[in-house]
Amino acid sequence: MRRLLTLIAALGFAATSILPAQAVTLVPEGNRNAEQPTVPGASKRRTKAGKTTFDLKYAKVVKLLARDKQLMGKIKSIAGQYDIAPIHMVGALVGEHTYNVDAYDRLQSYYVKAAAYSGDKFRFAYEGQSIAELIAMPQFAECADKSGSYELWTCRERVWNKDFRGKSVGGISYPKNRLSAVFFQPFYSGQTFGLGQINPLTALELSDLVNRVSGYPKLDENDAGKVYEAIMDPDKSLAYMAAAIRLSIDEYRKIAGVDISKNPGITSTLYNIGNPREKAYELKAKGPGAMPEENYYGWLINDKIAELEALL
Repeated sequence: MRRLLTLIAALGFAATSILPAQAVTLVPEGNRNAEQPTVPGASKRRTKAGKTTFDLKYAKVVKLLARDKQLMGKIKSIAGQYDIAPIHMVGALVGEHTYNVDAYDRLQSYYVKAAAYSGDKFRFAYEGQSIAELIAMPQFAECADKSGSYELWTCRERVWNKDFRGKSVGGISYPKNRLSAVFFQPFYSGQTFGLGQINPLTALELSDLVNRVSGYPKLDENDAGKVYEAIMDPDKSLAYMAAAIRLSIDEYRKIAGVDISKNPGITSTLYNIGNPREKAYELKAKGPGAMPEENYYGWLINDKIAELEALL
């Protein structure tokens, strides 16, 4: 009898061990929208103010990528470290420099610009209140047990949105705006920086992943200079780009049961809008069979995919 029970238990374990994992749906290549979704007015105004056009900005960044073999080599190498196809990084770079900022003519210019952001002259604060003082407030206590930089900072963003955004707390009136916009842009209206156009708060969220894969030191919100160094230095910036894309792919697979790794337009869209976990849950809520859709930024990447693949 004992042998029989042992055999049944063994067979049961074997059966469960070969059961298929939760089905994951592959998001096919290409765009779901026949026409490009509307480009935001802010992007149009920014481009017009620069006396340029989206077409010219696109051509400029593609030319930079085509000419700079060293940069393309770094993109391929770092993409490999994060187990993503390099086209995802190319798509994010092209999207940012087409719709966000104009690309510099040479990669060296990004290194020069990064040097200007080094040092301890920057501080993350709002109206004299430092980010450290903000997150020390009792409302943020629920985040104290969060492990990992992504879990910690996304928790703090949720608390900000619930208890501080657009409200008056402790005698301070906080703007109705994102935490990243209020506390992480200390000197001018730009919220993203460097080759990868990364937000300082995004860098803090990705700090653990980048430390684990690339070996760069973990970031501290109290050392704004080091955060800016991480996102302004082209080599480090590329690591944070790859980490953001890796995170988006993982979150969509884990939460929504879809594999977006073959659609650079979707990963570029998420690079543009951020909050991949939140967006993955929104997709899941739409029910089985729901597919993510590209925005204006990701649509361009899928539309130009043959030309961008040729760069690799």
